[in-house]
Amino acid sequence: MAAATWRYRGDPEGERPAALVRFANGTLERPESLSFTVYRNRDSAHPRKRHRRILVLETERLCYVGHNFGSQVMKCNSLCRYFVGVLDKSSGQMDIYNAEIFNMQPLLSDNVMPDDTKDYQTKSYREKMDLCIEAFGTSKQKRALSSRRMNAVGSDIVSTAVTKAAANVIDAKGVTGLMQDVAQDDVQNISAFLPPCHEDAERPEHVYRFEDILSPAEYEALQVPAAALANITTEEVAKRAEERSLCSFVLEELKFLPTDEKSRDHKARCLWFLDTLIKFSQQKVIKKKHPMGPECPHIISKKLMKNFTSLTYNNGSIQNLISASMKAKITAYVIALALHINSFQTDLTVLQNDLKLSESRILDIAKALRLRVSKAKGVPGLESDQNHKLGTLSLPLPTQKAPEGQRKRKKMS
Repeated sequence: MAAATWRYRGDPEGERPAALVRFANGTLERPESLSFTVYRNRDSAHPRKRHRRILVLETERLCYVGHNFGSQVMKCNSLCRYFVGVLDKSSGQMDIYNAEIFNMQPLLSDNVMPDDTKDYQTKSYREKMDLCIEAFGTSKQKRALSSRRMNAVGSDIVSTAVTKAAANVIDAKGVTGLMQDVAQDDVQNISAFLPPCHEDAERPEHVYRFEDILSPAEYEALQVPAAALANITTEEVAKRAEERSLCSFVLEELKFLPTDEKSRDHKARCLWFLDTLIKFSQQKVIKKKHPMGPECPHIISKKLMKNFTSLTYNNGSIQNLISASMKAKITAYVIALALHINSFQTDLTVLQNDLKLSESRILDIAKALRLRVSKAKGVPGLESDQNHKLGTLSLPLPTQKAPEGQRKRKKMS
């Protein structure tokens, strides 16, 4: 037999390289019995389109399609060159032809055109995974898919039943009756976040005890951070007002600090904690371990996080959130502390502005605290032209009432 030689012949049929196929989902048992169909682009004059080909194979079970263009083309065709050798055993001559690889993928729809995949592309990741499980999933995966779909149908049935029940309640009670129930529930919800109330107290200072607002250990920890307020000068108060580093209520009370050292220190501690509560309420999600800075004692930071935030689960992590109910709780404690500072009568309008609340909201909380609300001119320099609301804690405590229905209707609309 003569020594083998080879020669390069280019494309086997004009401008069509030989086709090498691979199947994306496995191998075929009898490849010699297969018959492929090749589709070429009609625009043979276009330099880029004239080489486009679609290779189609139809078996008993599936139809396979491969492209040498578009998003499905294999990257190796643009990075490498492939050749096919045909050996003549008698002469030892091998002819080398150009070739390209087609990645044959099973076609699950009746149309091979890429535009028909638009509906598939708009599906969510979950829906695409469900289609894959239906076609290629194990028996266990298909049972889980069927169970999940049944649960979804059950949820829809429950939702429909709840909607129907709500409609029946509205028909039975009427809108007015439901609004009254909502108003009463609002008072009850606020009451759940109030400081402990001792209705049988004989003196106003015992209704909301100071120890229920600040424990002895917490009160002792406030000595160091409150020292700056206890020794503040008139010039420093004016500077703090210009910088807005303290709330309006605290700035006004700093002008009237007692001369007695013990009373001065006590009021400074109360004002520091009240200012901290108000600043803490302005946050939404607490992301830091010490949200009020390193100067805040650890025991106070722990109290804020434990008593005035609610835990929520978001993006795989647990977060501390100041919800609307927690904001109401902070407001109640701020009012109770302000009552102790101001001989159990305080300006609710100033606190409302500091806490960034609506007037109706702070009045609801004040009435839930069993305060008597009256009108008075504001303190000079603090919106004196505005009619301020004063909250007074006096005995005997007034009976607790639901918010007025008319005001509640305005709020709901």
